[in-house]
Amino acid sequence: MRGRTAVVLGGSVAGLCAAGVLAEHFDEVVVLERDRLPPDAQHRRGVPQSKHPHFLLNSGRRAIGKIYPGFEEALIAAGGMHLMPSMDAAYCENDGWAPRKQGSMTMVYSSRVLIERVLRERARALPAVDIREGVTVTGLRCTGGGTARGRVEGVEYRTADGDGHLAADLVVDALGRGSSVADWLGAAGWAAPPERTLDAKVTYTSRWYDLPPAGDRPASWWWKHLVVTPTQDTGDHPEEHEFLSNFFPIEGDRAIVCMGSWGLRMPRDAAAFEAAADRVRATAFGRATRACTPTSEVHVTRSTGNKWRRYDLLDAPPAGLVCVGDSICAFNPFYAQGMSSAARSALILGETFRAHGGTGPAFVRAFLDRQKTSLDVPWMLAMARDQAYDFATGTEVAPAWRRRLAARLSWPVFNAINAASREDAYVERTFAEVFNLDTSLREMAADPRFWFGIVCYKVRQRLGRTVVPGGFDERRDPPGTDYTGYTGRAGAPPAGTGRDDLVQA
Repeated sequence: MRGRTAVVLGGSVAGLCAAGVLAEHFDEVVVLERDRLPPDAQHRRGVPQSKHPHFLLNSGRRAIGKIYPGFEEALIAAGGMHLMPSMDAAYCENDGWAPRKQGSMTMVYSSRVLIERVLRERARALPAVDIREGVTVTGLRCTGGGTARGRVEGVEYRTADGDGHLAADLVVDALGRGSSVADWLGAAGWAAPPERTLDAKVTYTSRWYDLPPAGDRPASWWWKHLVVTPTQDTGDHPEEHEFLSNFFPIEGDRAIVCMGSWGLRMPRDAAAFEAAADRVRATAFGRATRACTPTSEVHVTRSTGNKWRRYDLLDAPPAGLVCVGDSICAFNPFYAQGMSSAARSALILGETFRAHGGTGPAFVRAFLDRQKTSLDVPWMLAMARDQAYDFATGTEVAPAWRRRLAARLSWPVFNAINAASREDAYVERTFAEVFNLDTSLREMAADPRFWFGIVCYKVRQRLGRTVVPGGFDERRDPPGTDYTGYTGRAGAPPAGTGRDDLVQA
């Protein structure tokens, strides 16, 4: 069964993914976007977070590839870079630089604005999709609000030419964190959806840079991506040692330099930004930033709390309406889950429509149940870290004993996983699957083989029998030696290792 008209509210990543799926099932898919969309990869008012780094996780890449076949190839052709982080990124962990070696995870690096541009091009190529720009959605048209037969039947909007309305068999809310759909439903008679929230007071600040010409870059720049994790030192140190810092490569020989923290005030002007980069605990970060040419002002974001509108808990959620992306569940952006979760929800939307062939109560209930199962995976990951902070606020604040336990165990467990991943392919692969939302934290926690690998590594570490070294001095450049396949049996590091590689932090 095909529907007649679906209306998608918002033309960002979540909305474009939903539109691509619905184009298979509806005669007409109308995307209503408030902004005038740029023809190229440019920032726009409705997506202020586009000025910060964005990761498209493997599960999100696969989901978008199913919705828009050829998306990844088009993104790379437009300048995106297909890289292996364990080989192409330098990670400064608790005890210093991690060793470089091949892993199971790859990533496509690009800016958010390039991802959206490629998605818009793919969406506009679909005959059923009509993207209308400069349209502000002002309300919903509903019948039977709050009853078992309640339904959303269309939307009201405003353009430069005046007000209008559009009837729809299905409305998809992709308006993001600031969506007013719950308020409009309340005005029509529905109860407000319960909300689960947790705000760990994350603030992050970014600035865009041009890289030096390839021939002018230091010989030590084997890496394309620099990551410096927060210090675990409880002694006296600069605040910048608490930052999670990224030197994030994007298309066009550019990088987004980003620093963020839980509960700290972040720099807001150029001078303070560069001074803070100089004080990040891995000195290569500040040197790399100073070697580049800034091309933007400093961008700061504070709207980073986790928020889940639980429409699935309503006794009678409205028929004819679903929510995707940040409008249903917004995450702490540090965890890079938003775009991938939105794409996964879009796939669920198509699968549910195929199973039910309509947009009535049974369709909506089935979609909400399946979406809830999908969202549980990233939500649990976000809670695992953000619940450790005493200053966090919201409905999901953990009891004091759990906060103390999380604060005490989260970093040691993370360190043990990272270290064991160097020598145990199963541990490395499983953790990569969790990071990419292919395996849940609950599944990982119940996997005996995973924990056996970590225990075995810790025993070898205690006995001095580990093979791949780590903890290279964070005051030096990250070592470029490839430890892939290194067994240590020859009694010497791999070919090409310099003396600096052997200095432990």
